[in-house]
Amino acid sequence: MTMILGVPVAVLFGQLLLGIINGAFYALLSLGLAVIFGLLKIINFAHGAMYMMGAMATVIMFDALGINYWVALFVAPVIVGCFGMLIEYFLLRRIAGQDHIYSLLLTFGVALMIQGILTNIYGVSGMRYSMPDLFQGGFKLDFMYLPYYRAWVIFMALVVCFGTWFMIEKTKLGAYLRAGTEDAQLMQGFGINVPLLISLTYGFGVMLAAFAGVLAAPIYSVNPVMGSNILIVVFAVVVIGGMGSIAGAIITGLLMGVIEGLTKTFYPEFSSAVIFLVMVIVLLIRPSGLFGKEA
Repeated sequence: MTMILGVPVAVLFGQLLLGIINGAFYALLSLGLAVIFGLLKIINFAHGAMYMMGAMATVIMFDALGINYWVALFVAPVIVGCFGMLIEYFLLRRIAGQDHIYSLLLTFGVALMIQGILTNIYGVSGMRYSMPDLFQGGFKLDFMYLPYYRAWVIFMALVVCFGTWFMIEKTKLGAYLRAGTEDAQLMQGFGINVPLLISLTYGFGVMLAAFAGVLAAPIYSVNPVMGSNILIVVFAVVVIGGMGSIAGAIITGLLMGVIEGLTKTFYPEFSSAVIFLVMVIVLLIRPSGLFGKEA
């Protein structure tokens, strides 16, 4: 059996694949956080709850209405995104312009309320969602086995991440978003509905989290606390990449997933802490993050 640094090749690449999959989720979730903070300056601690709602909406729609995975992939993020817009309109808009701590505390409270309500209804034991028939099986490669659905998750995460980056950084709509959040009065003078633009931006960031939740439903156990388990890691990823950096969120998310996967292979006991160690090192060397702008 071929070995690399004392580890069988199949085991090494298997852990690397798990790391890339986790990195795909980190990238999607941290991208949503970066969009919301970078454009709106809102620290969205409800992001994990939105991820959880995307996954739970997928399961509930299937159990109650028979809505399949392909419909849920688009419907669930839209539903959660609309819910996010309501949060922005009725709650976050009231503290616009205040210190970041207010948005952090408010969204943290919203997350606890959502998690508590769903826990009372569904419990925390977890719900299962069957793998779509199209993704049964996988690719048998020389050095590893790659399930079709894992490949699909990686592909979709990359497509959505790149599409979001391109829209914000390279299109006229993205220019309007950046300008509207930097100088609202000027944009309103040109006839742009800035409050609506802000609501749509927050809703879009929330949709990215819910989309990740739909992708996660066939892989992970779906329960009301699944969002809180991943949220702290995702915030660490955002800090490493640079708060508000779109490209930084994507690249760092994927990179941290790979590092975590490799750590599980060579030093499993340290795998749950490696991302936070990287965060501490990065903050000591470059407080603005790897891709953040220096103040």
